[in-house]
Amino acid sequence: MFELVKAGGWLMWPIILCSVAAMAIIGERLWSLQKKYVSPPTLIEQIQQWIQRKELDQARINLLAETSPLGRILAAGLINRNHDREIIKEAIEDTGRHVVPELDRYLNTLGTIAAITPFLGLLGTVLGMIEMFSGISSHGVGDPAVVAGGIAQALITTAAGLGVAIPSVMFFRYFRGKINELLVDMEQEAIKLVEILHGERENA
Repeated sequence: MFELVKAGGWLMWPIILCSVAAMAIIGERLWSLQKKYVSPPTLIEQIQQWIQRKELDQARINLLAETSPLGRILAAGLINRNHDREIIKEAIEDTGRHVVPELDRYLNTLGTIAAITPFLGLLGTVLGMIEMFSGISSHGVGDPAVVAGGIAQALITTAAGLGVAIPSVMFFRYFRGKINELLVDMEQEAIKLVEILHGERENA
């Protein structure tokens, strides 16, 4: 492995750094964007029980806000539960706007890695070709090691760049879709809360 890195030239190091960063982001987002951490399915039922038993107080609302992004959105609605429907919706929407950047965390970096690593590989290809032709001009075509070294650098950096970019693009697209699904789910749960607070939905 080290021989391949060495043969690929100095551009292999930024590609390797990009791969490490991409793996860290992918692992972190796979863990953090699980539905049970973002939009637990039992929160509405818990809130319904609190309302039914008249146990809803500030301490429980604060606890709810600390559980998950959805919990924070629902807590914003509960804090304003004695106001009009529009006030509750505005509070929920305002909190939701603050939650979205948390779900998108690090995705811009992952998208940047997916975009630049093929260009790093292409740059390595160009540098490898330059090295090869420089060697030919200096030593002639009689030395195959000169040609082989330039070609090796070109192919290795190209392969490494694509090897990092392809999974980065795949996971970037996956996370975007996952976040959209979570946002739709949280919006539906928030609507349920508004309906419950205004008596438009029966308690469980």
